[in-house]
This record gives sequence, structure tokens and C-alpha cells, in this order.
Amino acid sequence: MRSYLFLLVLLITINLKFQAQSNTQRFPEFPQCINLDFEKKEVCFKNTLKQFIIDNYKVPSEVIDEAYKGELKVIFEVDKSGDFQIIYLDAAYSELKVEMRRVFSLLSKIKPATYNGRPIFVQFKMPVKIPLSLNLEQFKQTSEKTYKKEEPKLLQPIENDLTGEYDKIQSGEFTRPRYESQINIPLSHEYYSRFDAEFNKIGVNTHAASKPLLFSEVSKYYDFKAHENKLLKDVNSWAGRKLLNEHLVQYQTEDYWFTLDFALDLQLGKDFQQTEFDFTYNNTRALIFQGGLGGNFNFYTVAYENQGRFADYYNRFAESIRPDGGDPAIIPGRGIAKPFMDEGYDYPVAEGYLSYTPNKFFNLQFGHGKNFIGDGYRSLLMSDNASPYPYFKLNTTFWKLKYTNTWMSLRDVRPEVTENGSFRTKYMANHYLSYNVTKRLNIGLFESVVWENDNRRGFDLNYLNPIIFYRAIEFSTGARGGNAIIGLTSKYKFSDNINVYGQMIIDEFSTSDVFGGQQSWKNKLGYQLGLKYFDAFKVPGLFLQLEYNQVRPYTYSHNTGVLNYGHNNQSMAHLWGSNFREILAIARYKKDRWYGNAKFIYGKRGFDYNVSTNQAAYGGDIFSSERERPFDTGVKIGQGNTTNSLFSSIEAGYILNPATNLKVYGSFIYRTFDPDVKTPQNFENTTSWLNFGIRTDIFNWYYDY
Repeated sequence: MRSYLFLLVLLITINLKFQAQSNTQRFPEFPQCINLDFEKKEVCFKNTLKQFIIDNYKVPSEVIDEAYKGELKVIFEVDKSGDFQIIYLDAAYSELKVEMRRVFSLLSKIKPATYNGRPIFVQFKMPVKIPLSLNLEQFKQTSEKTYKKEEPKLLQPIENDLTGEYDKIQSGEFTRPRYESQINIPLSHEYYSRFDAEFNKIGVNTHAASKPLLFSEVSKYYDFKAHENKLLKDVNSWAGRKLLNEHLVQYQTEDYWFTLDFALDLQLGKDFQQTEFDFTYNNTRALIFQGGLGGNFNFYTVAYENQGRFADYYNRFAESIRPDGGDPAIIPGRGIAKPFMDEGYDYPVAEGYLSYTPNKFFNLQFGHGKNFIGDGYRSLLMSDNASPYPYFKLNTTFWKLKYTNTWMSLRDVRPEVTENGSFRTKYMANHYLSYNVTKRLNIGLFESVVWENDNRRGFDLNYLNPIIFYRAIEFSTGARGGNAIIGLTSKYKFSDNINVYGQMIIDEFSTSDVFGGQQSWKNKLGYQLGLKYFDAFKVPGLFLQLEYNQVRPYTYSHNTGVLNYGHNNQSMAHLWGSNFREILAIARYKKDRWYGNAKFIYGKRGFDYNVSTNQAAYGGDIFSSERERPFDTGVKIGQGNTTNSLFSSIEAGYILNPATNLKVYGSFIYRTFDPDVKTPQNFENTTSWLNFGIRTDIFNWYYDY
């Protein structure tokens, strides 16, 4: 009986030991370590790797003095396939890092680490002392008893004495992590044209219309680092690197990173029809701070200090949309301006956001900035024409869908709606669903609603629901409770080089009136049709675009004036408002650091007369009430003070620093504006505007008003 009990206890002990070993994380194994006992595999792995490094690492003596003593910190992983990958390197000399990468490239695939018998990836931190002789005693240890264990995790060493903690905070190699981050790609038409072709190839499951795009979205299809590497200059001085290749301040550890840049937008020009002043100018200084904490959280902020005086037509337009309260102008796309010397303007601007991606399906942003929906140069749904505004955005991406929800706080600054000197607050919510029907065809559905803070309503919680029809909510809160519009988008890829795209906006739609042929005012519609041609005529870097837009009168307006589709006296869609048609052609070319573009826009527009004998609203001003329309039928595009306008521009420049998109450029604008009736707001004008400047290109300037 005692023999059976002894045998039972022995079997249980062996079984428990086997289970403990099978549930223990096993280290990766070099071939020479496979047949060793379980307890010795960890020591064998570490010693084999370190001995391999000692045997193959060659200290670059042509750069580093023989008397140099230092330490190279290496963080690497062995993935599920058994391949070695360097995650992070830190050393005093870049040559030391390059040599370590070479050595790791010599390592062959080994047996990966396992947990419960399944392959896993593990990460290690390993210090390597220079000269290598300092490592020999430690590397030759073969006994687990004399070997100091290291956990296979990215952990800082735990020390009882933390007085040296501050000195250990040092930047490692800067790997340009922004290009894989959740940072927005700045809204610059020239910048987006660089990767538009790769992002829209046939067969890729991408969604290009909901902008700004994230670097992490685009980097899978366009290698930002590789393209930037082609532009880097061979400079060694600190000043040369910062001016031509790098961020002013760049800092990175394994846990976080950030950059700090000083940005400029300095312009000096001449409007040859303007006789009151000799020159036009813009003087912008900005500070950009961006970074990431961990792998899922990023931040971006930029503060601008600006002064400027522009061509006469642009100044007049800025003054025509001035806010209540005595300030002289609103600089289009930027913000409210105060007087500054010699009829100039001072207009501070600030933008910024927090971006969080909890998993591969969701990205959340809270910020102050702009958004854009569409594949074209213009957008009839949501553009970056207006001043920055507070917003919260949720992007959901899965299967063949991308769903964008945006909630915004806007302002109406007109004298007739302000209260006690305070601007009127209103809110906007929209959602846009993009669906890749096939590998060539994409369609999108858009809905937006604007409501005001009436009856102390505040931000209506009904519109927080991301999967609801806003038109139904508008009805339930009262006929005048909001202004809802819907839209459709589409894009078809004829080839990798040719895309066609379109939009339709429906503010109000009366079936009986549309098919009745009476051209009713109720048919508040607009549409867009465009074509993009990448590497046109087989010329690399040549991009051509042709686009047609038209919007019928009274679109985006409302019988309750505050509920218009505008912010700070600027349209949230097309910058011309409504009651227009236009055709535009754009050519862009880029080679190395050189770039150029040409633009031609011709349009027919209808304005109000703005004279004492006729106060009727003809549908071009989205801030006027549609109740003031002069007739109900016979409404057509260009009605009212019909105006033909032509805008053409050409620009050529050189990218000084690809990391910050700093450019030096020259441009020329020719514009004609010819209304049937001359009024103080709309008068015959011809402009020839020559401009030179240096600019950090991180937002779109629109001069084609």
C-alpha cells in the first residue's frame, strides 16, 4: 500500500512540473540551445546573442576615437516567426546605430518564444558597452546562478537610488514617428496631390473623401519616409539640418515623442491696380507643437500671430463680411481681424486637437480646426473655407465602410442677430458614410443639420446619436428647430491614373415642382462633377484636374436667418455660397523639391442689388432670408445682379524643408469681375497681383473669391 501511495505522489509531482513548464513562457531558441534543459534555455539565448554581437560588431574607428567609452542601448523583439526586429536604438553617434542595425540584419531566423505552446513575440532591452572588451566578462557567463536575469519587456531598470532619474531622460534616435501616427495630414491641396494617386489605386480599400486624413491611414499606401529621404540634403551642421531636413526640436523615446517648429508665412507683393498703397504683405509667425504618448494618443497645436494687407478685391471682401462690434474685417478662412497700421489687419489664429485611436476601428478627435468632405478642389458638403471652429469627430472604419461623425460649435456674428454684444452660437452635426461598392466604385451618403441655441436649448442631445436620420429629429423638434440637408457622393476609378468623382447637395426638394418645369425656388440643389488625371500623359509628377460646380439660388439659406449653413459670415461649403456655376482646371507638377501649379476658374454668379429701391434676396447670399425672394418660380442660376468672373493663377516654388513643408515661392494672380450693375459690394474690377514669399504650407489659402 505504501508503494502505491509513493508512486501516486511521484506521478502527481511529475505532472505538476510538466504543466508548470508548459504554461511558462519559453525563450526564443538558437539551434545550439534546443537540446538544453528548460532552466538553461534563457541563459543560452542571451549569451549566444551577445557573443554573436561581440564577434560581428565593428566599432567605426574612422569616426570614433579609440579612447571613447560609452553605451549603446538596444531594444529589439523576436516576432512570432522568429525574426529579429530592432525597435529602438540610443547612442551618442549615429554610426554606432548604423553598425548595430547591420549586425542584426545578419541574424538568421530562430525558433520563436512560446506561451502555452503557441508562438508569441517578445521584446528585450540590451545595453552594449563600447569598447566591446568591457562586455566580455559578462557575456561569458554560462551559469544561471551568476547571470542577472532581464525581463523580456520594455521596462526601465528598478533602482533604489533615483537621484539619477532626471539625467536618464534623454532622446534616442528620431525615427519620424509622425508618419505612422494619428496626426492629421494638414489640409494642403499641393500636399495631398503627392499621394492621391497611390491612395486611389484600383483595388485598395481606402476612403479619400473624409479629410483631413491621418498619416497612419495613408502611410500603408504611400511611404512618406522613403519619399522624404529622396529630398534630404547631405548637410552635417546643426543649422543646415534644421533649415533643410529636420524639425527644429525633435525628441523621441520608446514611450513618447514630440517636435517643435517655428513656422512662417511671409509674403510681399504688388497689386498693380491698387494706387493707395505700394505693396501688399502678410507677416505670419507660428509655433507648432505635436507629438504622441504611447502608440494610440497624439496631439497637435499651432498658434499664429498675423498681420497683413492684401490685394484690393480681397481686402474689400474681408471687410464686407466684417463682424458686429466694430472690428474692420474677417480674413477669409482665418478669423476676425483688428486694425493694424496703414489699413492693414491683425488677425490671431489658433488651432489644435487631441487624437485617440483605442483600436483599429475607431479614431476620436477633439479640437479646434477645419474639416473637408469630398474628392474635389471644392466641396458642396463641407469645406475648409470658413474660419476654424471647435469640433468633436468620430471616425469608424471596418469592412468596406468608413463612417465619419462630426459635431461642431459655430457662430453667427452679424449685427442683426448678436445679443448684448455677444455673437450668436449655433451648432452643426453631420455624418458621412463612405462605402466601397467595388474595387473601382465608391459612393457616399451625407447628412447635416444646423440648429441654434433657442429657448436655452443648448447642444441638443438628440443629435448626439451617430446612427440616426437628422431630418426626423428636425421634425420632432419643430419645423424651425433646425436646417437639415442631405448629400450624395461618388467616385469611379477608370484606371490607376484616371478617377471621376461627383457630389450632389439637396437642401430642399419638391418633386412636383422639379417635374413641373416651373423652376421653383424650393428646388435648392447643387452638384459637382470632376476628373483627376495622375501622372498625366505618362509624365511622373504631373497632375491634372477638371471640375464643374453649380448650386441653385437659396441653397444653404433658411427662413430663420441664423440657421444658414455658415460660420463667421463664411460658407461652410463652397466659398461662393449659392446661385452660381463654375468650371475650373488645375495643373500641378512636382519634381524633387521643385513644384508648380496653375489654376483657371471661370464662373457665373448672381448677387443681390443692395440698393435702397430693391431689397429683394436673389439667392446668392446664404445669410439672407429666403422669405425675401422676389418670385417663387422662374428661379435660375445667375439671377439678380449677374456677374461673370475669371480667376487665374500660377505659382512656382522650392521646398526648403520637407519635414515641415517650408517653401519659398512666387505667384501671379489675374482676376476679372464684371457685374451687370455696379454696387458698393460688387463692382467692376481687374486685378494683377504679383507675390513672393516663404511659407510653411499647412493650410489652404483661398484667393478665388
